[in-house]
Amino acid sequence: MYDWVLSWADSRYGVPALFLLAFAESSFFPIPPDILLIALAVAVPQRAFWFALVCLTGSLAGAFVGYGIGYAAWESIGQPVVAFYNGEETMAWISLQYQKHGFWGVLVAAITPIPYKVFTIASGVFRFDLLTFATASLLGRGARFFAVGWLIFKFGPAIKAAIDANFNRLAILATVLVVGGFLVLKWLL
Repeated sequence: MYDWVLSWADSRYGVPALFLLAFAESSFFPIPPDILLIALAVAVPQRAFWFALVCLTGSLAGAFVGYGIGYAAWESIGQPVVAFYNGEETMAWISLQYQKHGFWGVLVAAITPIPYKVFTIASGVFRFDLLTFATASLLGRGARFFAVGWLIFKFGPAIKAAIDANFNRLAILATVLVVGGFLVLKWLL
């Protein structure tokens, strides 16, 4: 799968494939779009932010489809998708977390390697506020994809190996920075 995703980077369909991969990953597909985003941005570093925007747009569109699956088609589509990824325990945990920290849960899932599709579907299942869902998704996914775009724009192809090797750590660091930034703003205001 990894090689198949990378093969799109050398194709004239790389950008549409990036959009579709980001769309699918936010609602049902297991491969993160970061792989193709990195490959495209490394090939043309001056367009890294454009690729990040395409990835963000596809991901947000897919997030709304995931939300719709949970909202309108949980039993027929949502449950089988969650079961396929053995996400039943995650769904139970998410239910409790939505009651306490819905915005933060979606935000963290949008940034980190946690299966975001489970959170998009769960948001619909639990009828999470759509504006709050959209805001957390935009901030989280935007931080994730634009951080990758910025790193490649700033450091060029040399950063690719470091991103590949440390993606999970970088995602956790980004989450800490974003959440910490919000807490500082909340404390200051």
